[in-house]
Amino acid sequence: MSKPIGLGLLILALLLLCLLSLLWGHYPLSWRELWQWLTAAKALPPEKEAQIRILMMEIRLPRLLVAILVGAALAASGTVFQAVFRNPLAAPDILGVMAGSAFGGALGIILGGPWWTIQMAALVFGLAAVAMAYGIARHFPGQPTLMLVIGGILAGALFTALLSLVKYAADPYQQLPGIVFWLMGSLSNVPLGQIGYFALPIVLGTCLLVLCGPHLDALSLGDEEAHTLGLPVRRTRLTVIFIATLLAALAVMMAGMIGWIGLIVPHLARLLLGPGNRRLLFGSALLGAAYLLLADALARNLFAVDVPVGIFAELLGIPAFLVVLRQIRKAWA
Repeated sequence: MSKPIGLGLLILALLLLCLLSLLWGHYPLSWRELWQWLTAAKALPPEKEAQIRILMMEIRLPRLLVAILVGAALAASGTVFQAVFRNPLAAPDILGVMAGSAFGGALGIILGGPWWTIQMAALVFGLAAVAMAYGIARHFPGQPTLMLVIGGILAGALFTALLSLVKYAADPYQQLPGIVFWLMGSLSNVPLGQIGYFALPIVLGTCLLVLCGPHLDALSLGDEEAHTLGLPVRRTRLTVIFIATLLAALAVMMAGMIGWIGLIVPHLARLLLGPGNRRLLFGSALLGAAYLLLADALARNLFAVDVPVGIFAELLGIPAFLVVLRQIRKAWA
């Protein structure tokens, strides 16, 4: 498949899944009703118009936008980590950002307060975990990339232990269920009016990473080769890692813990679009958004109650990874 066709298919799939997310649900809509509401081409009954407005503005449209932003952020972040560390198993949690954000969110739930304080705690501790990993890598000499991974493992282990401590200390009837549900992932935490605050840094960060695609291609060759090409390796590595970490932390702020997207989506995009990181980052963002939209549509509609979207993201990821495992090995080779 040619690369322009692959990008076109990803854009078409994303648009179709957006339409599906708006129409499909426990209160189904026809495309004609949605079109009439959007364009006001034909007046709807006042009661019907009010129902559709509440459904769209308070439930489906916010979830759709959050799914697009979170899926794109996690997929782009995973693509960067796989390129920087030259490891097909690298994911946004390789430097401990997911564990740190999970601890911060759980701590915010225990301390109480409005939802935005929980989100800010998730962001702060996610970045703190990466800062800890970087501090360990700076303190101990050796291969910078290897020491950074080791620092990430230690930071992740620390914040995972702290998360267990917070869960143990939480009220088992009032706080612990909220922590467990948040850790399973949800797209209903951000109202429509607050999505713009997340959209700007996520879109800007993703665009910056796309522009850094040629630099990531050089880093994928190894430090010596990148130096030979005139690339400031250390500064470039820290810059893209910081942006990718920020994207992952923002995704956790918005939706809690959602796994597999940062691991499996970059591989799927690489099969469609090839290894060039500029094109790959753009395609991964599109595919990550489509992947999470599909997972959310299934989570909302297959059962009588909404299932946490993180569960379906993992359930979809496991068979997808097994199906394309042989092709993934060829692509990385």
